[in-house]
Amino acid sequence: MSTGWKLAIGFVLIAGATAYMAYLGASASWQYYLTVDECTASASSLPGQRIRVSGKLSPGTLRIAPDRREADFSLQGTSASLRVVCSGALPGNLAENIDVVVEGRLDDSGTLRGDKLLTRCASKYVAKMPTAASGTPPPAAGRGDS
Repeated sequence: MSTGWKLAIGFVLIAGATAYMAYLGASASWQYYLTVDECTASASSLPGQRIRVSGKLSPGTLRIAPDRREADFSLQGTSASLRVVCSGALPGNLAENIDVVVEGRLDDSGTLRGDKLLTRCASKYVAKMPTAASGTPPPAAGRGDS
C-alpha cells in the first residue's frame, strides 16, 4: 500500500473520531434546561443523568447551612414541585420566590442533587425608563412612529 493511501486512511479515521467526539459533546448540551414539570414527568428515565432544571424557589422551603455550602429547598413548576439539595458555593442573592437553574443529578428518590446553582434575575435585563431628572423625555406611547 502506498504512502498516500495510508495517509488518506489515517485522515479519515482521525476525522471520524473527531466528528464522533464532537457529536457526543454537543448532544449533552442541546437542551439548556428542563422545567420542573418536564423533569417530574420524565423522572423515571432521568436518574443518574446530568441535567439542568429551572423553576421558582418555593416560599417557606429554603434552608441554608450556616457555612453557606449547602441549601435544601423545593422548586415549583406550573403543576409539580421538585425537592433539591444543592452542595457547593451558593449565590449571594439566593432567596425564596426567585427563579433559579440547578445543575446536578436526579437520584432514585426523585431528589435533585445539585452542584451548581444559578439565580435568574429578569429585572437585570429590562431597559431602564428615563426619568424627568435626566432631561430625556420618556418615549411616546401609541403614536406609531418607529
